[in-house]
Amino acid sequence: MLESMLAIFEAYGLWGLLVLAFAESSFFPIPPDLLLIPLCLSNPVNALIYALLCTLASVAGGYLGYMLGKIIGHPLLYRFASPQAVAKVESMFNRYGAWAMFLAGLTPIPYKVFTISAGIFTMSLTPFILASLLGRGLRFFTEAILIMAIGQQAVSFISNNFEWLTVLMAILVIAGYVLYTRRKSLGQMLSRWGAAVRAILRKTA
Repeated sequence: MLESMLAIFEAYGLWGLLVLAFAESSFFPIPPDLLLIPLCLSNPVNALIYALLCTLASVAGGYLGYMLGKIIGHPLLYRFASPQAVAKVESMFNRYGAWAMFLAGLTPIPYKVFTISAGIFTMSLTPFILASLLGRGLRFFTEAILIMAIGQQAVSFISNNFEWLTVLMAILVIAGYVLYTRRKSLGQMLSRWGAAVRAILRKTA
């Protein structure tokens, strides 16, 4: 059944991708990657445009999921996840905040579970949008760039390595953020290390 539904979206090309990306972020089970990748392969010149539009449509659909979570609450969320899974998602939001949203947008975790949860747990809207843009954008642009770089081989590469690739990207982004927010203390630490090294060198000279 899912295959036939995907074929319907494929028949409408870019418009099908936008509708699919929007729907998947709030209630639909088919990930937009299944349509984004063939579109990029058929026209690599426009791959980045497809990735951008897919990202924007996905985040817009995520906002719908956010509002549905606020209005309907847990009964809607329990249609997509077990109470145990919901408890884990809530724990992630309480512990990591916007980072939980970012990781959900980047990885194969069902994105709609997190968009609905963000509304239920009253996550601030600005961090929600920014984290969604970053997570979804990294995911879709990575696929588009890989297709532009290696063509058809990108399909097997993505399917075989997607999990560790997304984990690596998440680590790099988080590490970059930590380094940026702590650049002053990091600079001071490096300065102290440099002074210590110079002092040791002077004593041994």
